[in-house]
This record gives sequence, structure tokens and C-alpha cells, in this order.
Amino acid sequence: MTEERTPTATGGCQCGAVRYALYAEPSGGNICHCRMCQKALGNFFGAFTGVRLNEFAWTRGAPAIFKSSELVDRGFCRDCGTPLSFRYLDVDRIGVTIGSLDEPGRITIAKQIGIESRVPSFATLHLVPEFETRTFEPERAPKLRSRQAPDG
Repeated sequence: MTEERTPTATGGCQCGAVRYALYAEPSGGNICHCRMCQKALGNFFGAFTGVRLNEFAWTRGAPAIFKSSELVDRGFCRDCGTPLSFRYLDVDRIGVTIGSLDEPGRITIAKQIGIESRVPSFATLHLVPEFETRTFEPERAPKLRSRQAPDG
């Protein structure tokens, strides 16, 4: 009889083709501002947390892998393009993108790295006007039906 493990956290891509489970509390929440993370995620920064490899499993589908350097594999959904993972090949740990977690709000960011490439306007984001999604363009709301797979 095999032992069933209960995940501590789960996540996956936007279309639902790839899912994963973490079997330990994720740690090491960080934001990376390096150019490689900016390009890989198409954003100001990458946000990651992770667990040891034996505390991680792909539970649906499998990611495509891009070897972004001689030391790093980055996993993403080949169907919808969602960035999912970051792994140093010489370390027994895998990072997942915080945004791909079903409950990203559980993660605390403990550090920022790659600050030499930090986009200058990042420092003033808290000063930019804020809007909830549903109030930003109310006339478009009826047509904005999500095709995103549900969390969990």
C-alpha cells in the first residue's frame, strides 16, 4: 500500500494543463529583479518561493523546460505560456512562481535580489492610482468572462 501525502500548497498554470503540489510549507519568498527573470516572466521582476525537490510533484501534465543558463531550468506551460518554476540544477530545491500558487497571498517576501536591474518606477508603484478590476472598465465587464482554469 502506498502512502498518500497531503499537499501543503498547490498551484498550476492559467489553462489548467499543468498542476503541481508542494508537500512542505514553501519558504524563501523572494523577488528577483535580474534581467533574466524580467525577460522570463515578461514583467518588472520574478516572484518565487520553493521547497526541496522531494517535497514537490507535478500532479497534472508536465511543464516545458527552457534552460535559461547552464545552471538554470525554467518550467512553463507549453499551452498557455504561464511561467511555473525555477530550478538551479546543482541545488536540491525547486522554486515556483508565487503567482501560479492557488493561494499566493500566503507567501511572505523575505528578500529582493538582482537589484542592479530593478526598474526605476518600481520604487514609486505605491503612488500610482489603484482600481479594482471590475471598476476599471465597467463597460467591458460583460465581455470579460474568464477562460482561466479555477484554482485548486
